[in-house]
Amino acid sequence: MNRSSEPLPEGERKREAVREMFDSIAPRYDLVNRVMTFGMDVGWRRRTASSLGLEKGSLVLDIACGTGDLCRTLEAEGYHAVGIDISEGMLRAARTDAPLVQADGLALPIADGAIDGITCGFALRNVVSLTALFEEMARVLRPSGRIALLEVAQPDNAWLRAGHSFYFNKVVPLVGALLSDRAAYSYLPRSAAYLPPKAEMLGLLRATGFADAGTLSLPLGAAQVITGTRS
Repeated sequence: MNRSSEPLPEGERKREAVREMFDSIAPRYDLVNRVMTFGMDVGWRRRTASSLGLEKGSLVLDIACGTGDLCRTLEAEGYHAVGIDISEGMLRAARTDAPLVQADGLALPIADGAIDGITCGFALRNVVSLTALFEEMARVLRPSGRIALLEVAQPDNAWLRAGHSFYFNKVVPLVGALLSDRAAYSYLPRSAAYLPPKAEMLGLLRATGFADAGTLSLPLGAAQVITGTRS
């Protein structure tokens, strides 16, 4: 995976680099998440699932499901979850009873309008094209289907933003080096640069069929939930 001084990968090189990285860090991925977020990621996923606002029993697809953390949260909320991930290593390390499929989120093996809801946890910055991802989400969702996408964010408060930047860019790679893989956890903070500004991202969603797209800032402003309803 890229070193901190090298440019971030693009196109097909990014796709393969992301897959290889997540294959390599899968065995300790959940542990590192808990440590790095001080356990707050558990609450973030609950808020993501509750933000769907769908009826119990709805079918929800979790894109880039990883080891199944969000699938388990969705099931606990009363949904029927299905997970999809490009990384075979992550799927092998999964701890969920939900059905799991290895596939690219940009080419979902799902019929048009077959899904009630979609979630995605901290993976928007890892796809080759956000527009292509949002178009696939719109394709497989039924009319009035919902999305709830959990992603990193920067706090609005200047002091919190400075502290978050130091922690995200300096401490996270150190924690990753101690518990897992230094190169991977040096890349992950840098990968936030792939994300467009909030207004641009919402504009992309609205242009692909989510007219009411909006964001919900989570406590301390380090994460956000991006929501929308399929028009």
